[in-house]
This record gives sequence, C-alpha cells and structure tokens, in this order.
Amino acid sequence: MSQAGPILFVSDAERPAFLAALDEARLFPVVDSDWASAARAVEQVQPAVVLAAMSGEHEPHMAALATKIADQSPYLPFVALDATGTLPHNALPFSSRSGNSDRLIARLRAALRVRTLHATVMRRQPEAKVALPEGDPVRDATVLLIGRGSAYPALSVALGERVGVVGALSIEAAAKHLNTREIDGVVLAEGFTARVTDAFLTVLAEDTRFRNLPVVVTAHQLAQSYDLPNLELIPGEPAKVAANALPLIRQRAMEGQMSRTLRSIDAGGWLDPRSGLLTVEAFARDFAKAVEQTLARGGGLSVARFAFDPGNSRAQLDAARILSRLMRQMDFGAAQKDGSVIVVFAETDFRTAHMIARRLSAVMRHTSNGKHEMRSDPVVSVDSLSPSDTARSLLARLSADASRAAS
Repeated sequence: MSQAGPILFVSDAERPAFLAALDEARLFPVVDSDWASAARAVEQVQPAVVLAAMSGEHEPHMAALATKIADQSPYLPFVALDATGTLPHNALPFSSRSGNSDRLIARLRAALRVRTLHATVMRRQPEAKVALPEGDPVRDATVLLIGRGSAYPALSVALGERVGVVGALSIEAAAKHLNTREIDGVVLAEGFTARVTDAFLTVLAEDTRFRNLPVVVTAHQLAQSYDLPNLELIPGEPAKVAANALPLIRQRAMEGQMSRTLRSIDAGGWLDPRSGLLTVEAFARDFAKAVEQTLARGGGLSVARFAFDPGNSRAQLDAARILSRLMRQMDFGAAQKDGSVIVVFAETDFRTAHMIARRLSAVMRHTSNGKHEMRSDPVVSVDSLSPSDTARSLLARLSADASRAAS
C-alpha cells in the first residue's frame, strides 16, 4: 500500500530493534524526533503516521503533540507504544510485547487505510456537495461488550458514557450481534476460559468482515498471535479499559463514516452518510415513483414504520444502521424528521412485510445506549398499498396506525 509521507518516530531513547522491520516492509522512511521537538516535527516532516515510545520524559509534551496531530487533515494516525497510563483521545494503544514487528506493521497498515479513505473523501467531496457528518465519530459508535464477570456492569457503564453498547453474556449471542449489526469494536471481558477466548479470536481473524475490528481483551494473557491488526490486551480498571479502547473504536467509527460518505458521493448525494439509508428527499422521490409503478403494473408494496421515543435520537440512528445492513437489495428506507424510520418493501404482501418487520424490530430491541440504559423498543406499524392509495395517503395511514398503537 502506498503511503504519502514518512513515519515520525518519537522517543527519548534509542530506536527499538523492531523499527528495522518497518524498512523491510516498505513502510519508510522513519524520521526520528525527541519528545521536546515532536510537535514541531509534525509540522516540518508532514508524516503519514506518528509512532511514539511511551517511556522517559513524555508526560509534559504529550498533550501538545496529541493536539497537533488531531488538527492534521487528512487523518493522521498516532500510535502510542507501551503506554501505562490513560491515553489522549486520538492515541492508539500498542503493546510491543514479544517484540513482534508483524503486529505493528499490520496495525500501521490498518490505520493508513483509514487515512487513505479520508484523503479520497476529501478529494471527491466537492463534486457531490456531500457534507461529512459533524462532531466526534465515536458518539455514533456501537461496541459489543461480551462478559459474565463482576467487572461487566462497570465496563458497561464506563463504555456506555461514550458509545452505544450491545451486551452479550455468551459467545453465541455475540456472534449473532456481529452478523446483524454494524459493530465498531469488541470488548471481551472476563468469564470465559482461555480456550473459548482463543476459539472466538480465531473465528474473528478468519472472517474478512471482522479482521480490522478493534478487539480488546481484558482478562487473558494472549499466548497466540492472531491475524487481527487492532487486537489489544488492556487489563485494569473499567474506566482505564474504556479510555484506552476508545481511540481504536473511534478510528473504526471514522472508517465507517468515510465509507458511508463515499457511498453517498457515488449515489450523487442521495444517501445519508450518517445512517447509510436514503435522505428524506430521495426517499420521498423514490417512494412516489414506487407507488406509481406498483399501481400501474399491479403487485404488492408494503411499508413499515419504526417509531422511537423522540428523546432517544440514538435509537433512531441505530435502527437506521441495522436496517441499512439487513434490508433486502430491492427495499429502501430513510430516517424521518419525526424520529421514526420508514422502510418500503417492494413486491411484498402485508403478511410477509409484517414478518420481516417483526424480525427487524427484534434485533433493534437488543441495544441499550448510554448510562441510562435507554432501551430501543420501536413501535412498529405495517401497511400495504391498496388500489385507491396515493403515496401520501399510505404514509398518513401508517402514521395514524402508529399513534393508535402507541396510545
């Protein structure tokens, strides 16, 4: 993979041996800097990655360097080697245990892919007038927390203060969530034997969909090495685990955001980069067209509306992402301004639509968001097109059904 710019290596000690492997992997050149001049070096060297050794006198310079790196565009990956304390929000933790340079190279390649994606979005943005979603991508992230031990509730709260959390008490439940939702990170807490942990990590590594997922293990020494570039062992207090897992989760959430933005650019701006579904305007246009065609040709057309507590905007976003992942190719939908999500099932009768909607809402129900454990139980209404309908009358009936169901 090509990379524009060198690697900036920040350290007050001599170069560790594994840096030589970066040259061999064609991830070069490596430019050295001490901590005192690191922020200035970012300016001068214009690196593609910053790699910093967390030993010695880094404390007084850390905040300034992290801020400098966060201000760069496109995304500049910042990897912190062997940190013991809590990291700044944009520093990716990396433990160089066992001096395994392959792990570091895989971590850097994964981070550089996100940088390339961001650069591509920036280059193509002007052509489609698609705005990148504002704010910290981590606030839209969803983390899968798997565990059964006493630390599980505390971890759930520590993570839930910053991201959406989907909990799983078993590996089987976790596998189901991975297949049905967009997950930005996995935290594997205590409660599982080393053999179960090993089997789970092996399965993740063998599936290309999950290979770049941040996976944080809190309870086991990892003897094996896995083909998971963003796997980290982070033991300690739940608050520390959450703080040091967040930068990896943020990078993954940003990657998802960039991918959806590129899809939106490809679709001429008719897709919403936050949800992955159509924009409200594109939905209105496509829905009117679908109704017209169905009435002219005959056949079935059904609509489902998933309504959420208006105070829980996060639930609407989660539902939209679940739908954009699980919907059939021929269906389409959009997150509406009233806090609901509407999906149109093409060529589908009422009974089938009802069954699909029930299945989708069961997946949505499993998410709790934030510290208040707000559940995402949607009020679901389903309706089908009748010969006397227009697009407007069908949607009006759907909303009326929903308010009757909710009262």
